[in-house]
Amino acid sequence: MLKPTFATVKKIALALPDVEEGTAYGSPALKLRGQLLACIPTNKEAEPGSVVVRLDFAERDELLAAEPDVYYLKDHYVDYACVLVRLKRIHPDALPDLMRMAWRFVNSKAKTRRKRR
Repeated sequence: MLKPTFATVKKIALALPDVEEGTAYGSPALKLRGQLLACIPTNKEAEPGSVVVRLDFAERDELLAAEPDVYYLKDHYVDYACVLVRLKRIHPDALPDLMRMAWRFVNSKAKTRRKRR
């Protein structure tokens, strides 16, 4: 079984509506209508071969509790609605679900932002 890479994450994410490639802090990123969805972490606390995925805090807590060898946090990320993912440890079948969770979260934030204008 091939281990997922950021290219795998990108392929899955780009198949979702309105997702496009971009950058975040100079690093490759995936965005939903301009809002960050996932990216390669630039903070040096993150482990190499990880990806940052945006999720709500409740979903993040569930993932951290269920699979701490796959999902983790470092101090820099604690206050942000995201989780770090060790790509070498995640089962490839879990990635599409994870990216759909991220898409729903970011999409709900985008709708909230639009309504306030």
